[in-house]
Amino acid sequence: MESEQLFHRGYCRNSYNSITSVSSDEELLDGAGVIMDFQTSEDDNLLDGDTAVGTHYTMTNGGSISSSTHLLDLLDEPIPGVGTYDDFHTIDWVREKCKDRERHRRINSKKKESAWEMTKSLYDAWSGWLVVTLTGLASGALAGLIDIAADWMTDLKEGICLSALWYNHEQCCWGSNETTFEERDKCPQWKTWAELIIGQAEGPGSYIMNYMMYIFWALSFAFLAVSLVKVFAPYACGSGIPEIKTILSGFIIRGYLGKWTLMIKTVTLVLAVASGLSLGKEGPLVHVACCCGNIFSYLFPKYSTNEAKKREVLSAASAAGVSVAFGAPIGGVLFSLEEVSYYFPLKTLWRSFFAALVAAFVLRSINPFGNSRLVLFYVEYHTPWYLFELFPFILLGVFGGLWGAFFIRANIAWCRRRKSTKFGKYPVLEVIVVAAITAVVAFPNPYTRLNTSELIKELFTDCGPLESSSLCDYRNDMNASKIVDDIPDRPAGLGVYSAIWQLCLALIFKIIMTVFTFGIKVPSGLFIPSMAIGAIAGRIVGIAVEQLAYYHHDWFIFKEWCEVGADCITPGLYAMVGAAACLGGVTRMTVSLVVIVFELTGGLEYIVPLMAAVMTSKWVGDAFGREGIYEAHIRLNGYPFLDAKEEFTHTTLAADVMRPRRSDPPLAVLTQDNMTVDDIENMINETSYNGFPVIMSRESQRLVGFALRRDLTIAIESARKKQEGIVGSSRVCFAQHTPSLPAESPRPLKLRSILDMSPFTVTDHTPMEIVVDIFRKLGLRQCLVTHNGRLLGIITKKDILRHMAQTATQDPASIMFN
Repeated sequence: MESEQLFHRGYCRNSYNSITSVSSDEELLDGAGVIMDFQTSEDDNLLDGDTAVGTHYTMTNGGSISSSTHLLDLLDEPIPGVGTYDDFHTIDWVREKCKDRERHRRINSKKKESAWEMTKSLYDAWSGWLVVTLTGLASGALAGLIDIAADWMTDLKEGICLSALWYNHEQCCWGSNETTFEERDKCPQWKTWAELIIGQAEGPGSYIMNYMMYIFWALSFAFLAVSLVKVFAPYACGSGIPEIKTILSGFIIRGYLGKWTLMIKTVTLVLAVASGLSLGKEGPLVHVACCCGNIFSYLFPKYSTNEAKKREVLSAASAAGVSVAFGAPIGGVLFSLEEVSYYFPLKTLWRSFFAALVAAFVLRSINPFGNSRLVLFYVEYHTPWYLFELFPFILLGVFGGLWGAFFIRANIAWCRRRKSTKFGKYPVLEVIVVAAITAVVAFPNPYTRLNTSELIKELFTDCGPLESSSLCDYRNDMNASKIVDDIPDRPAGLGVYSAIWQLCLALIFKIIMTVFTFGIKVPSGLFIPSMAIGAIAGRIVGIAVEQLAYYHHDWFIFKEWCEVGADCITPGLYAMVGAAACLGGVTRMTVSLVVIVFELTGGLEYIVPLMAAVMTSKWVGDAFGREGIYEAHIRLNGYPFLDAKEEFTHTTLAADVMRPRRSDPPLAVLTQDNMTVDDIENMINETSYNGFPVIMSRESQRLVGFALRRDLTIAIESARKKQEGIVGSSRVCFAQHTPSLPAESPRPLKLRSILDMSPFTVTDHTPMEIVVDIFRKLGLRQCLVTHNGRLLGIITKKDILRHMAQTATQDPASIMFN
């Protein structure tokens, strides 16, 4: 925001000093059951008043604001509610920034008057750091709670710890002296359901009983999760990141970040992960952190009364969410900057960094995984990578890009079908069916039965002397005299080949189930399933390259650097690169993703393979479509979001896009002093527009300003209650001076204080490329189109989105504002 320019254009007026923003958090909760319908809301036909700065294309009318105007505004009593926003509307970034600057000037002017005013000034200055500190503390604590509860409930599907019911399987056997190296997960304290119910630990009866209990618990957890979401907080479903991106762009969705959503999302996220569905908790943790940020922002007037400032807190909260999801504070800050934030000033960068730091510190203090790490699959490799290996790394990048393109198309097609058929009317049944299929197919395969995070940990882990996994079942050299960290490449044993077949089946299963799982009505993240698919593919490729190097070490590609008996290839590294490539293919993240994976593994020297794979996956994915999965879901849901990553290269002009078109009725406008209260109320009742240009007269069509529908309604209602003599025939005056009226006329109503005196205007010959850029960078909702100072029409954000859809040969009616 080039705010300095804005403040010199006369837009900041004292009438905005007392504007209060949207209500308390309690009102946020009331929207939890609202069905999103954008058919007639916001700026669909006209507007959603915005203001802005001019460039050399702009023309502003209405003149400058003189000192007498300020005096008039000071004399007007501030109208409560003016300047707030309705649900499913876009905020006015320029007005909000202007309000904050005015508030800051007022505090600075008073701080030398007394010690109390100085204290208030210091409190205001530090409130930003306080709110992100509280957000970080809450995010870290909730993430630790979710991790511990999800681990316990996941193991509950297989059995229970008799010595301490609150222990999961691993914790139950920590203190046991009766475990063996080969069967380290078996101890007398841990009982499977078959042992408890039928008294058998082995055999067909035991297998069938454990199978049935696994399905029973999976269905129970899934049913409870979807029921809680449906009854108490419909907004708690899904990932939350598409909506967070839309909210950070300035859109209002009441209840999406409220207390009920936070409570239900926290509980149902544990249940959804424990049910074994092909989903992750990392995306929803960003939503949880943003709920914390929104709730804490109401403790500080600086943020509770200003929607633009509140979004700075939400940007920091999203960084804290990724920090605790992956144990990656720096990656969290970059994720907020690259992926979700719309407006990211430098001070938000610092506060995001601090929030991520606090959240990671709290999670580390809780130590939910018992390994003194922030994440479950922290690994370290001891073998360097070689130049030849870039070729299989790039191949994994190609696979990641192809997977991402396939997943986005398949998932969006399924979600669109869900919206347009009767199947979408039965969300509980859909979750039960998906959970049942997942549980029935997953149990026989040990790699799909595992918790997805545990699976990724096993795939990332390098085969050392203490590993008992079947993935490490190599034929050992009998001449080896000592145990070392770097075990030389060896021929694969039967266990490895068996594991590869199981991993191939797990790969197919994960690909299919993830397409149908993402978007169902439970909290569902996409990071972990995508990483699991890439890790499976990467481990298979890694083992293949390892065996190729072992049996053909005399080939020229291996001869120089892979000697007999050397540890050349690390299959776990290939799993890590594959995981990053597949996640990059789905989300189209680049910088933040590489940093997240680097922080996950601690492998600084593996940044180049990660960068090569992630960049390749993005290029391949972009060849099939430039949208990531979050942008695709934003478009599917019809949110008015202008993506800064999209390019607009068409040569249309503002006159080609503005409304009214030739076949449309004339533009609905107000005149500055010729209309009565009844005239304005009739216009409000007869139209669904969210704002009206104000002109000098219908003959001149000279622009005076812009008035929002909501502000007009509130101002007229307030005037009827508080001012005597205001009736339906009262003249409404937007001008600086009230015109002379006959003596018997009723008292006029002055509404100049709610008028935006400097609406953003462009000429009819302004290229749309410039208009689109202005909308993106200033967060505008609409701008007015003029010719030689005369009002011609209006362009709204939705007009631009429709126009961009048409130029991309899409039907705008089929994708916009469902």
